[in-house]
Amino acid sequence: MHSVLTRGNAILAYTLSVSACLTFCCFLSTVFIDYRTHTNLNTVKVVVKNVPDYSASREKNDLGFLTFDLQTDLTPLFNWNVKQLFLYLTAEYETANNKVNQVVLWDKIVLRGDNAVLDFKNTNTKYYFWDDGNGLRGNKNVTLTLSWNIIPNAGLLPSVSAHGSHSFAFPSEYTNSRV
Repeated sequence: MHSVLTRGNAILAYTLSVSACLTFCCFLSTVFIDYRTHTNLNTVKVVVKNVPDYSASREKNDLGFLTFDLQTDLTPLFNWNVKQLFLYLTAEYETANNKVNQVVLWDKIVLRGDNAVLDFKNTNTKYYFWDDGNGLRGNKNVTLTLSWNIIPNAGLLPSVSAHGSHSFAFPSEYTNSRV
């Protein structure tokens, strides 16, 4: 007959095949779901400063400071295949040096079971809003967008942008006060 190793190999191969098939079915059951939702964004305070970059060149670059309001309900995004969401707020703008500039200003991880209704008022950015020159002062079209990566149990890792963004302008004069 067959040895113990041959029988063990057959059982293991069958178990892995069934597990792979079930994992693929899990993936198929949620791959076509639309994971977008509406988001309300607003800027409360917007300031721009011209400060040294502290790199080797010691040139002065623009540093933007802003506070924002964010309201969204992410509860419908969670299903049995979503473990967590990685949220990030980006600012996109155009300067004379670069056609597209994107800066991540804030991020947050929302786990399944956490409160997924976000209502932040007058929130500071988590990361600095540096420009590699003087492209923030007087910039009239900076767009904030909330996006997220979905971390599933099985399947793709989609990156999704919310419905709704907010455009604002930086002031045309630098501020000298502390922010």
